[in-house]
Formats: sequence, C-alpha cells, structure tokens
Amino acid sequence: MSAEPPRIALCSGEPAGIGPELCLAVARQERIVVIGDKGMLEERRRALGLSILIQDYARQREASPGTLQVAHVALAKPSQPGRLDPTNSGYVLRVIDRAMDGCLAGEFAAMVTAPVSKAVINDARISFTGHTEYLAGRANVPVVMLLVGGGLRVALATTHLALADVPRAITRELLRTVFRVLEHDLRQRFKLEQPRILVSGLNPHSGESGHLGREEIETIAPAIEEAKRAGIDVQGPIPADTLFVPERLKGAACALAMFHDQGLPVLKYASFGRGVNVTLGLPFVRTSVDHGTALEIAGQGKADAGSLIEAVRLAAELAA
Repeated sequence: MSAEPPRIALCSGEPAGIGPELCLAVARQERIVVIGDKGMLEERRRALGLSILIQDYARQREASPGTLQVAHVALAKPSQPGRLDPTNSGYVLRVIDRAMDGCLAGEFAAMVTAPVSKAVINDARISFTGHTEYLAGRANVPVVMLLVGGGLRVALATTHLALADVPRAITRELLRTVFRVLEHDLRQRFKLEQPRILVSGLNPHSGESGHLGREEIETIAPAIEEAKRAGIDVQGPIPADTLFVPERLKGAACALAMFHDQGLPVLKYASFGRGVNVTLGLPFVRTSVDHGTALEIAGQGKADAGSLIEAVRLAAELAA
C-alpha cells in the first residue's frame, strides 16, 4: 500500500490579494487545509461562481473531492479584493502563526504560503520584511531562501535588503552558515548525495582581482576555502554574468547569489508562474509562490494558480 500523502497547511495570504482565490483553486487536493477566514473564502467562492463545498477543518476528518477544509482565523475587518487595509495586518500574521504552530506540533507535515503585502503590514507599524525572515525569527534558526523552477535551483546569501546594505551583510560568518544550511537541506530534503554549490561573486567580474571591489578576495573566497576544508562542495566566486550558463550549471545542485536581484531575475525568467520559493533550515517544510498579491486582478478569477500548485506539490514531495 502507498503511504498516505502528508497533510499540508495552506496560508491564504493577504485577504485583498489573489491568495484566497488561489487557495480555492487547489480545493481538489484532498490533504490541503486552508488557514484563513472562512466567511471571506465563502464570499470569494460565491463571487467567482465556484462549485466547491467549504467546511470546517477537523483533524480526524478527511476532505473529499470538491471540498475545502478551512481552519478558521477571523479577519479583523471585512476585506474587499484589491483594497489593502492595515487593520488586517495582524490577521495575516495570525494565519502564518497558526500554520507554523501546526507544523511544529506535528499536525501538519508542511506549510505553503500565498503572497502577502509587506508594505501594508509595515503600514500597520508591524516590522516585517518577509515570510522567510519572520519564520526564521519565530523558529530561532538560520534559514536560506531557495527558489526552484525552470530546471534551476537558486539560493540567496541575503534576502530582502536595500542594495546599499548588502556588502556589509556579507560576512564570512554569514556565508559559513549559508553553506552549512544549503548543504544539509540539499542532502536531507532534496536527497542529493553530493550537492555541488556554485557561488557567485558580489561585484562585476567578481571584483576584477580587487580593481572593482575586494569582497571576493577578503570575504567570499576565504569562506569558500573554509567550507571546502569542512567537506562542503562549493566552487567560486564566479562572476554572476557567467554563472548561469548551461555548461557551468551542468551537474550543480544549486547556484548561490549574493543578493536578491542578482539571482532571482534569471530564475523567474526561466520559470515565472511555475517557480517555488523554499525556506531551508526550518524544522519543517515551507514553500511559497514566486509572485506577489496581484491586487489589480484580485477577485476577478484571472489569477494563474500554477505557482501555488507547484508549491503544494513540492511541499508534499519534500515532506513525504
């Protein structure tokens, strides 16, 4: 007999965005439990004319095809598609907390997150730079953001930072931690026996022997050599403009970019709408979509659920 598929918590995300309707689109995946306001999801279902039965989540009860189990978390204020309201920022975080607590307690095997609006959460005077950092803080562990799609795996040494702050953030200690988390989870989560990690430089041409910056000489290369001595297969620093050529990527487990917009444009060009964001280093599996809240089309039934479907599939695979 085949093993029972893992139960996955699906966070409905920003209530004014496309997250709720994307959650409705995956209702036929029977081991999904959506975390969010049940009334809001029912309103979106009716507005979109979907023939889905929404029922209260019960741990002992399995969903049947065409039904969606919802673990109810109440909105602070009724939400309209396309209209952000800082009043509901606390609700968005309570949804994340409910899913995370369920994962830590063994209730859920993984959590998948629909997109949120960082700006409106900060407008509510809540410090929030993203799911990745929020989950790392609550779990009190170092994490690494990894994007998967288009035949690529691209990890980030730094995540949501202003570009001016990136050079100071890249230290030997940071890279030591990133290499360790990457190597561990590529082995444990992705079942890669000998993962090879390609590391980009920070500056154009990897600093051009110090003429365009010394971070490669003073920080990145020494961290790579230290990792090699510890038995981690890392190579670099490689100029970012030649890192992603097929010949170089052949046989590599992933590429490590130094900052957000150094690596993600390449991956999103190759996979946008089907890419998946994975948070490595957590004591449970967490995946997410590769796009934002798309407020301009929220509630219109135009949202493509492809990335969320891929995120759910990958979460189930990694958690199995």
